Amino acid sequence: MRLLVFAGSTRQQSYNRRLAAVVARMARQQGAEVSHIELADFDVPLYNADLEARGTPADVMRLKQIAFEHPAWIICAPEYNASYPALLKNTLDWISSPVKADPVWNDDLRATRGKVVGMLSASPGALGGLRSQSHLAPLLLTLRCWLAPEHFALGRAAEAFDADGELVDAAARQRVQAVLDQVLWAAARLHAP
Repeated sequence: MRLLVFAGSTRQQSYNRRLAAVVARMARQQGAEVSHIELADFDVPLYNADLEARGTPADVMRLKQIAFEHPAWIICAPEYNASYPALLKNTLDWISSPVKADPVWNDDLRATRGKVVGMLSASPGALGGLRSQSHLAPLLLTLRCWLAPEHFALGRAAEAFDADGELVDAAARQRVQAVLDQVLWAAARLHAP
């Protein structure tokens, strides 16, 4: 199973980037084919229809293709002001925007439709970014993604990782594993040949 893992953050010490690295390692240990991408590696401007009319940026086209090629996704979403960050919204807006002159990419939901998505989040607060997930879920449903019912918000993230970037708490590892298992299980069934 091809799994796409990314965090909606570019901050160097981001807890969500650390969590994405953990889940990518866990998935590889299970035999999944994992693409763990960093959004900072893509030159994606703020979405603007006038800019898009002049041509969809090359890195947006790369992101669309990557998203399309992976039937399973895990998104680690930070929480800013009780919601998900602009970086994540901007990324999903570009991925789902049609390229009107392109016979393949003129379907606005080609890259998102039918993807099985697991939501994780990490935050220094007690709720662990849970409010971010509550706002992200309707957006993903609008993009015609299948949401895994299992999700996890890692609270007190400042103390959650050891020096090697692994989760300290066994219960937290089990919760992440449960999300991963459900996403891979559902994607295998929805995308069976």
